[in-house]
Amino acid sequence: MTLRLDAIGLVVADMTASLAFYRGLGLEFPEGAEQAPHAEAELGGGFRLMLDTEETVRSFQPGWQPPTGEGRIGLAVRCADPATVDATYAALVEAGAHGELKPFDAPWGQRYASIQDPDGNGIDLYAALDG
Repeated sequence: MTLRLDAIGLVVADMTASLAFYRGLGLEFPEGAEQAPHAEAELGGGFRLMLDTEETVRSFQPGWQPPTGEGRIGLAVRCADPATVDATYAALVEAGAHGELKPFDAPWGQRYASIQDPDGNGIDLYAALDG
């Protein structure tokens, strides 16, 4: 049997806030998804990001509780260039996201920053440094 990773699923407390955040990263969700219990965006190569409300998960797993603490999941977003790292970070922070680590030139050769989505999941933004 060959398995192929198909999607990343996140449970969200506030669908509207999560959609706004991930749309700010450039993902396209269907219009009206704010009222849906489940929403998906294509990530390329057939891979998807799926968002489900806490209520949706409790509909089939009644005792489900959100995990506590930090570091539930981490996602990394490759940006086109270092300026895009800076601009994306600034736009998301201005829209209300928590900036965990301001953009900096990392010793491993990337422009790098970390931000949190509305549920506290870590999102790293990075791009190769020129030259």
